Amino acid sequence: MPCFNVQGRKMDISQSVDSGDKAMIILQSLVCYLREKNILSRCDIEELCERVEAREKEFPCDQHQAAAAAKDMRDLGEYCGKRYGGKRRRCL
Repeated sequence: MPCFNVQGRKMDISQSVDSGDKAMIILQSLVCYLREKNILSRCDIEELCERVEAREKEFPCDQHQAAAAAKDMRDLGEYCGKRYGGKRRRCL
């Protein structure tokens, strides 16, 4: 594993990054990859955004975390929409 020095001590890079941050990066990369390969459509990503937002209302004890997750999902959906295009879902 690559190491770096912090205040004269050697630290492993994996120790300096929160496991939640690592998981978020992996999941964002996976969503982008699946969108790039046209396995996920823009509609699929919009539906996933709605599901994440619905969790915010279902579990009030984790409301702060659910709101942050919903914002991250919206940001990812906007990024994928700009980068890969695709049609938005039609409102019924």
